[in-house]
Amino acid sequence: MALSIGSTDLQRVRGVANYQFGSENGQKMFPDEVVLSHSRKTGRVKHIYLNRTLLATIRPNDGAFALTIAGAERLMRLVDYPRFRVVVNGDVEHFIVKGRNVFARHVVMADRHIIPGEEVVVTNNMGEVLAVGKALLAGSEMLAFNRGVAVKVRGGIGGNIDAGN
Repeated sequence: MALSIGSTDLQRVRGVANYQFGSENGQKMFPDEVVLSHSRKTGRVKHIYLNRTLLATIRPNDGAFALTIAGAERLMRLVDYPRFRVVVNGDVEHFIVKGRNVFARHVVMADRHIIPGEEVVVTNNMGEVLAVGKALLAGSEMLAFNRGVAVKVRGGIGGNIDAGN
């Protein structure tokens, strides 16, 4: 993969971030110092690094960002509480940090603006990032339902993360 930073690519990355994470967060999330990694096969941006730390991968199927733990922590500093957050009870934290999925019965708070398929950050009651993943339920459903998977976790702080799914 070729590493480079082109102004057009960076503008595109920031535009997607503004769409996905809210207006004006693209510049804050991905400052001028980021390094973009391109796919050798397609030439498209694939990974975004800041200070040699992977923040996000661009999902090839929809062009949206899949955040890493570092990217999630950065996003949590940029957006108002409770945006993009799913808070779980303390009894299941040790499972979530290992990358296990979040079930609706374990959700104690969820951003009511979350829609299925959206990138979310799973935290504990203290606001510490535990994992990242994709919402399978709307935020209000996560709180209303007692069954089913609420968040398909891609990776937790205690294990490897697959930023591509």
